[in-house]
Amino acid sequence: MNKEYSVVGKNIVKLDSIEKATGAATFTCDFKLPNMLYGKVLRSPHPHARIVSIDTSKAEALPGVKAVATYKNTSRVLFNTSATATFTIPPLVPVVDQYIFDSVVRYVGDEVAAVAAVSKRIAEEALKLIEVEYEVLEPVYDPLEAMKEGAPILHSHTESKNVPGEKIHIEMGDLDRGFAEADRVYEHTFKLPVQKQAQLETQGAVAKIGVDGSITVWSTTQTPHPTKRIIGSIFNVPYSKVRVLNPPYIGGGFGVRIGLSAKAEPIAVALALLSKQPVKVVYDRKEDFIASDTRHGGYVTVKTGVKNDGTFTARKLEGILNGGAYCSWSTEAPGVLGAMGLSLYYCPNQMYDGHSVYTNTTPAGAMRGFGNPQAMFAIDSQMDIIAEDLNIDPLEIRRKNIMRVGQPWVLPYPCLSSGLEECMDKGAATIGWDRRGKLNAGNSKKRRGIGMGIGTHVSNAWPFCGDYSNAYVTIQQDGSVHLASGIPDMGTGNTTALKQMVAETLGVEFDNVRITYGDTESTPFEIGSHASRTCYASGTAVVAAANDARDKVLAFAAKTLGTAKEDLDILDAAICSSSNPEMKMALSDAALKAHEQGQQFIGVGSIIPQNAPPYLAQFAEVEVDLETGKVKVVKLVGANDVGKAINPLVVEGQLEGGLAMGIGYTLTEEIKYDSKGRQLNTSFEKYVLPTAMDITELQTIIVEANDPTGPFGAKGVGETGLVATAPAIANAVYDAIGIRFFEIPLTEERVYRAIKKEGIE
Repeated sequence: MNKEYSVVGKNIVKLDSIEKATGAATFTCDFKLPNMLYGKVLRSPHPHARIVSIDTSKAEALPGVKAVATYKNTSRVLFNTSATATFTIPPLVPVVDQYIFDSVVRYVGDEVAAVAAVSKRIAEEALKLIEVEYEVLEPVYDPLEAMKEGAPILHSHTESKNVPGEKIHIEMGDLDRGFAEADRVYEHTFKLPVQKQAQLETQGAVAKIGVDGSITVWSTTQTPHPTKRIIGSIFNVPYSKVRVLNPPYIGGGFGVRIGLSAKAEPIAVALALLSKQPVKVVYDRKEDFIASDTRHGGYVTVKTGVKNDGTFTARKLEGILNGGAYCSWSTEAPGVLGAMGLSLYYCPNQMYDGHSVYTNTTPAGAMRGFGNPQAMFAIDSQMDIIAEDLNIDPLEIRRKNIMRVGQPWVLPYPCLSSGLEECMDKGAATIGWDRRGKLNAGNSKKRRGIGMGIGTHVSNAWPFCGDYSNAYVTIQQDGSVHLASGIPDMGTGNTTALKQMVAETLGVEFDNVRITYGDTESTPFEIGSHASRTCYASGTAVVAAANDARDKVLAFAAKTLGTAKEDLDILDAAICSSSNPEMKMALSDAALKAHEQGQQFIGVGSIIPQNAPPYLAQFAEVEVDLETGKVKVVKLVGANDVGKAINPLVVEGQLEGGLAMGIGYTLTEEIKYDSKGRQLNTSFEKYVLPTAMDITELQTIIVEANDPTGPFGAKGVGETGLVATAPAIANAVYDAIGIRFFEIPLTEERVYRAIKKEGIE
């Protein structure tokens, strides 16, 4: 039975709500400094070319221009825009393959030069005056083509043709034996699109150089501390002289800012160093589309051996992803694809091989779900194919094969809790699973169907990646509490949840806790917000810090009151005795007495977090218009095992946002390129995001299978909402019209062509 808490588990309004609702919230795009210049970037018009010459003299002569940066006058230190280089530890080696500017450009939108001027207009005019002569090189856009013998080589450091870093291999059991034991073998290949995060605030940074050579950067990063290290390395400045902070809010992230905000930070710093004035670089929407990371597209192949009763005997999974022009997260995303893909269902014999491939397209990086949605579209679409062939209910074949607590799997941490079966049962009941296959009568031109998909994810980055968290909790002289954590606030409610944990641990009111966050100068090292880790991992550090402070309070009070520390507790901001109800001391009195004796209660939390698998089951009801090919989601149900909902309202918001993003991934969103390597989808007008008109009834169900490793039993929740949306909707479409799609998005055109090809009327 779940314990009843006074603050944890309550629907406390998010801290940022009032500021954002009233327009008082400050973002990087709002930030201004005295004498600040405006930076603009010249970008490559070619997908692959060598810069033969570049002449900036006319731009430099334009009145109001203070600096022009190119590869000739900026740092020549290679780096990776992602945070991988800051926490990857041996034997893994991070891939560093970018300069701020280079003499070779590898995609349309690659950085060629940048200008700092007294106004944005003058900076834009100056860009037109930069003269560049290019030697156009052969491009390649598809990962399968890029691996072929005759394809151009994008980076010389690769051991395998155009493959960044090491190939991922995961294996358990004896694959050959498993397939030999199977009664039937199924193999299918699925094609995945490139999706854009489409966060509201574009990439941006403001840089200021101190008189002592120190660097201060305000930016949209999700990871201030790792970004500090990247910047220090690029410019050869001691990390102690680099400060990175949010101002304080981030206008959405979804993974695109884990590390640098594209290259906004180093470009702003480079221009500030050259001009000796603060510089602000903010991408416009087109730049954000063409020059900041996307979700990986590519190909996933699933081969499964099955007994006639539906029991798995073997599974082989392969992923080949389009990494784009630079590595970013392209060595890690294929690993998560394989690890998550093999850990959802129990199979004694399994193998995964996967990697990314360099192409002359916009770099791919981190996006909500991080390789997992790609895996689950393929795996859980094939699950329905197998179920139909074996004449087994899709819900029941999943129930038969799901991973259960204690079973062996490929992940380097144990599965200690699972609410997956409860998620499946509650989701099925809510969607009306028993109606499946019975929704279409007569000759209607609109057909309905019901489908499902399940999934799991992480609550933290991998334990072998040097991922750790720190936090400080300080009790002030009046008994109020200050929390310092290096996480950012990008609208997910994490700062609110962390405050709830501190208030609960210390027995004080929520409003008596203040939090400092997103600033490397006032908080201890913290990896940041990614991998669904903030509530779970950062929360563990925060609770540890609060408990440390609590122990010091109780030790002081025990000495003052003349009783044992074990006899005391803190309730309603008062120190109480379990043996003597009359023995009490207000926390404020204890803090003041300690202050008068030269002591302050400061708690430190320094932890290497474990990991816990959150689970999910999604159910979709759709309507397919046979005359237009339009797929309408009538209802989408997401049941999620979140361990413990620290703030149920925040959890529901995260899950609903994930479901909405999953609808876009499945039905409409896709970055395409023309024959010259130019993105065709460069704005919200041209990129088909689902709107309020497309988001119909969403229903979230919170399942709490408390995990012993999480703070108050919590697991990660930020990414799980969209992990299984694509297979749930695609399976529902199949139930409606009997057509199996092996490629998403299910656009009206794609569905219409399939309907006509199959002759469905």
